[in-house]
Amino acid sequence: MLKKVIVLLILSVVMLSSGFASAQVSLDNPYKAIKQVAGNTFERLAKDQTAITKNPNHLKKVVEDELLPYIDYKYAAYKVLGSYIQKIRSIKDKDEKKAEIAKVKRFIEVFKSYLVTTYAGVFTQYTDQIVEFDPAQKVEDKKIVMVGTRIVENGKPDIHIGFKMKKNKKGQWRAYDMVAEGISLLDAKQSELHGILRKEGLEYVITLLDKKSKLPIQAKG
Repeated sequence: MLKKVIVLLILSVVMLSSGFASAQVSLDNPYKAIKQVAGNTFERLAKDQTAITKNPNHLKKVVEDELLPYIDYKYAAYKVLGSYIQKIRSIKDKDEKKAEIAKVKRFIEVFKSYLVTTYAGVFTQYTDQIVEFDPAQKVEDKKIVMVGTRIVENGKPDIHIGFKMKKNKKGQWRAYDMVAEGISLLDAKQSELHGILRKEGLEYVITLLDKKSKLPIQAKG
């Protein structure tokens, strides 16, 4: 059930209501940003269908070009590591601390690649669902907002999806988490890795995610 929800979470960022035209992404409003990124991605998927059919790994290229620039993967990686970051900050030995910080930097890069592969794999499952987006609202002085969407499919209850958006120092909004019916994608990943991280260490987790990130994308079916 959780896997299905996560699939719907990721699908929702690239699906549109019919008739939406692709546009240049503006990051000054989180509501507009989500809808515009979705539009550009959907348009690119349609345009590159021939290349995707010949080589499903081309989906990774689409994700890197159309989605990754609008995902705050660094902040998401820190959230997944959770208390491990606090543990590093408390290290007194300079050399030990430097080594652990280097591992965190490697984890961020591997986590980014892992996200690309995860998103690319989910795109093979797209059918004909419709996603409705909350209308744009003023965000004023807020730094984190939840942008709501609804997945609509005939004969099934609507599924409510929320995108957590964070504003950076430049005033640009990027997504860092997705929540479906109360289930956070980051919380799920943190729970999955917490025990492994505590038992095996960060080096093991980096190796694990690196292997997953390099898995080839399989065509649907």
